[in-house]
Amino acid sequence: MAEGVAGFREEAVVFPAAAAARAAVEQGGVGKMKARDFLSQLQHDAVIQALRDAEAKMAAEIRVFISRKEPEDPVAAARHVFVKLGMEKSAARNGVLLYIAPRVRKFAIIGDTEVHARCGDEFWREVAHEMSVHFRKSEFTEGILHGIRRAGKLLAEHFPPAAGAKSHPPRDIAHD
Repeated sequence: MAEGVAGFREEAVVFPAAAAARAAVEQGGVGKMKARDFLSQLQHDAVIQALRDAEAKMAAEIRVFISRKEPEDPVAAARHVFVKLGMEKSAARNGVLLYIAPRVRKFAIIGDTEVHARCGDEFWREVAHEMSVHFRKSEFTEGILHGIRRAGKLLAEHFPPAAGAKSHPPRDIAHD
């Protein structure tokens, strides 16, 4: 698959326990911003607030991971991070990871088995495409916020919080 000029390749996947991940891939361009500018432009507090807002409405977990590495395969890298963060250990199998590798202008969205069972491949393709629209315009924070909001809406619909359950504070943006 050919990479577009300054392309930001998106990949949305499910992380099934015993099967190969399915991926939705679309090519797209991104503004002329360099990878280091991505990190300096990212509005950390807005991302944390979006995670807080989403997690208040669900009994699930959304994590954001920014890689400083240059993975050839963002899906494989995202799977590795998903496990490294312990996201596959939830009893409900309903975690979502947004993995972004700005140096190579690629990202992947990983949804655990129960999330994918409720949304299917098309949902992941849509979210990845919508995020890439923002990324192409160098709206990196907005792209991540959009992914959090879309995943949060899905998770809230299918995994509402239990009555009286306390939500944990959102974790920080993870990185390597």
